Amino acid sequence: MHRRGVGAGAIAKKKLAEAKYKERGNVLAEDQLIQMSKQLEMFKTNLEEFASKHKQEIRKNPQFRVQFQDMCATIGVDPLASGKGFWSEMLGVGDFYYELGVQIVEVCLALKHQNGGLITLAELHQQVLKGRGKLAQDVSQDDIIRAIKKLKVLGSGFGIIPVGGSYLVQSVPAELNMDHTVVLQLAEKKGYVTVSEIKSSLNWEKERAKHVLEHLLKEGLAWIDSQAAGEPQYWLPALFSELYSQQISPDESKVGAP
Repeated sequence: MHRRGVGAGAIAKKKLAEAKYKERGNVLAEDQLIQMSKQLEMFKTNLEEFASKHKQEIRKNPQFRVQFQDMCATIGVDPLASGKGFWSEMLGVGDFYYELGVQIVEVCLALKHQNGGLITLAELHQQVLKGRGKLAQDVSQDDIIRAIKKLKVLGSGFGIIPVGGSYLVQSVPAELNMDHTVVLQLAEKKGYVTVSEIKSSLNWEKERAKHVLEHLLKEGLAWIDSQAAGEPQYWLPALFSELYSQQISPDESKVGAP
């Protein structure tokens, strides 16, 4: 006996049911999208009202400013995206970060001959505050990072490199890959590193370690002490300048001063 095949009517009925389910699914998805859009618009409206009410705190208090920008990020609003528009006119934050970016560039250029274009975020923050004066609007390290990200968009060579629990700010268009970053992290505690330390800590071959260090020397980001005991030491000016300032007390720094 031959099995009866599925009838054409049953197939058509099944396809009709699938089409209805798909249509119903599209309607539900469209309704959800409309509801989400309404909620997003309401959130933006509330955010604008919040900004209007607390604009002085946002402009003057760095911590409050961070929290506000985190709120903006949750709905895809970037108050720094343009120097014009609602956020700039209401808060002045667009102009604030662009002006801060100019000050960051000035500090990095002034210190480039000392550090080769690498500076710790803490030192950059300190130098920017010093240049702004006591009466200027307060600036946090988070503000510095946000301003640098805007500079990075311009392709100006600026970037941020995580080093341990802190950051190094790069202000020169040098190509630094993961190998260079790992070596910078290794040098963080002492301000310098040697080929032997890289080999033992990272389990690298000697040629790989030397290649990375030679690149840092070539870019002016490291100095070599060939007369160090044992083997040459590769110093990172951006790191050892901060370590030195931490180890020398104010009274000690006055010793020998005229």
